[in-house]
Order: sequence, then C-alpha cells, then structure tokens
Amino acid sequence: MSLSSPSLDRRRLIETMILAGAAAAFGVPVWSQSPSPADGDAHRDDWRWLVGNWDVWHRRLKERLAGSDDWAEFGGKSACWPTLGGLGTIDDNILDLPDGEYRGFGIRAFDPATRTWSIWWVDGRNPTRIDPPVVGRFDGDEGVFNGRDRFKGCDIDVRFRWHDVHGARPNWDQGLSTDGGKSWEINWRNYFTRTAATPAPLPLLHDTKPMPNSRDFDFLVGAWKVRHRRLKKRLAGNTEWIDFDGTFVNWPVLGGRGNAGDNVMNFPGAPFRGVGIRTLDPATGEWLSWWLDGRSPAAIAPPVRGGFKDGVGTFIGDDSFEGRPIKTRVLWSRITATSARWEQAFSVDGGQSWETNWISDFERTA
Repeated sequence: MSLSSPSLDRRRLIETMILAGAAAAFGVPVWSQSPSPADGDAHRDDWRWLVGNWDVWHRRLKERLAGSDDWAEFGGKSACWPTLGGLGTIDDNILDLPDGEYRGFGIRAFDPATRTWSIWWVDGRNPTRIDPPVVGRFDGDEGVFNGRDRFKGCDIDVRFRWHDVHGARPNWDQGLSTDGGKSWEINWRNYFTRTAATPAPLPLLHDTKPMPNSRDFDFLVGAWKVRHRRLKKRLAGNTEWIDFDGTFVNWPVLGGRGNAGDNVMNFPGAPFRGVGIRTLDPATGEWLSWWLDGRSPAAIAPPVRGGFKDGVGTFIGDDSFEGRPIKTRVLWSRITATSARWEQAFSVDGGQSWETNWISDFERTA
C-alpha cells in the first residue's frame, strides 16, 4: 500500500511512542481492566507474572541433537500482553544472536474444556508458518508443555518447561526428544529479569532497505471501539443483520512486520473474544492473517493472504463453514488516522460470487 503523508505522520508517532515506552498511548490494557465473565477462574492468572517487559539472558546449544556440549550465550528482550480476558497472551521477542538480531513471538490460549494451555511460536525468519503447539499446564511455580514437531526431516517430541515463575528470575528451557520422550536433550535456557510491569511494544525495525509493504498495517496499531454488523444467518440467503459493539487493541510484533490484536465482541446474548494475528511474507510482500477464536482456543484458523492496492486491502483464503468448504475474503478500506472499515465475505463457488456477512467500523480511542 502506498502510504500517504497522514500514514507517514502516524508511523512517526507510533515509533516515537514506542521509543518513549508510552504503553498507555497504545491502549495496552492493565490486567485488572481486562473484562471477563468469570474473574474467579484461577487460570486467568496463570501468565499474569509474565505480563510486562523483560531483559532475557539466553544459553543455547550451537548444534541440537548432535551430542554437542558447545553453548552460545546472548541477550535479548521480551514484551508480553494479556489477551482473551487473561486466558491468552502474546509475547514479542528480540534475540541478539551471535550472527545477528532475530525476532519471534509466542501465542498462548487456555482451553477450558481440557484445562490446558496451547503455546504456538512464529519464527520471524519464516513468518508464514505458525509452529505446532506445545500443550500443558502449571503446577505451582512449574509449568510443563509438550508437543510434536519436525527437526531436520525427522519427527521429534518437544517440551517447554517454566521454572520459579513467581520468583525474582523466572526461567524457561526447551528440550527435544527422538525416542518418544524417554530421554531429553535440553538445548535452550532463558532467564528473565523484569524491566517494566506494564508492557510496552519492542522497538520497530529500521532497515536500511525497507521491505516492500512492511508498514501496511501501521494504521492499525492502537486502541479502537468497533461497531459490528453481522448477518444473522450466513450462506442462507438471509438479509437480517445483527448490530453490536466491541473493542480492539492492536500491538506491533516482529519489529512492525507483524501485529496482533485482541478483540472483544459484545454479540447479543453470547459475547466472545478473539485474537487476530498478521505477519508479512518477506518472499512475496503479501500479508497473512490468522484468527484465534476464544470459543475454540485449541486451534488457529487457516490464514487469508493478500495485500493493499490503492488504499484497499484484499485477503483471501480457504476455510470451512458448518462443514462446507468455502473461500473467505477480508477487505480493509476507508483507512484514515482515526478510522477504518473491515469486511468479511464467504464464497461457495470458488470466488466467483461473494456474500458479505460481517462489517466492522473502527474508531480510534488511543
């Protein structure tokens, strides 16, 4: 998207606020202000200790699953925000690797049905993929989370462990196993030192050769109130709309090459939350956008993909609705410094025709 001068001014304002640590200006929520229908649920506090900003000391094996005992040590920074009313988090990370800066962010969500947390990771070097989750829970100050992945073409078990999370220096380790969890190689350890209790976004990337389209979503950073209109029944020839309001708070991640937004939808009789996740594909210059629905928090929906042209963003992907394969289209339009419109449409004929079923008008509050 070609940025006009208001967008450039907005970008400079965003960068200034980040460097100044002005979290409040981004609408970063204080944990106690996160509304929830069941504040007594203890799991809303599981990650409260991690919310804020941290200096991180890393110790990582140079070669994993190779019998190596040669470790690299380096620093980093992390910023963590609550989402889903405390039943989720986003944490953005900078790692000062010996061969250069690395960015990545984590996504967490609690599933009340299984009483477990899922943790996903997005690697800034390959931001078109969300890693398979590790899943687990806390027992006091210790947390254990297990999953499956692939490493150098082989299936492996992955384990994350958190230790002393309410202590002065919480720490994390990652283990990999090639024998079904009978033995583990710990290949990464992190030690956290708090620098701020209220989270502020990490610094944006300042590339000498900016990546095309990397600032397309700068307009969305901040806090918004939202007016929603959704078809009462979708893909049913229905013309009756339901109106309701909501809120939205969006933060930059990956130095501005990604962003994550916490949504509150005050749908009549059934309010819910969700998290939108967007990353830039450096190979194509296109953006990917995923949705994590707080009503089914163990899975992240397939992404839509696309970009901006003449001030309008168009993003299309494959999905399913009530068991039917569909295409989903998302449009961003009417973008100013203080407003924007989002629209969602479904197609059952491969994109030849579209039914618009959701329209959201955004008005900036911070």
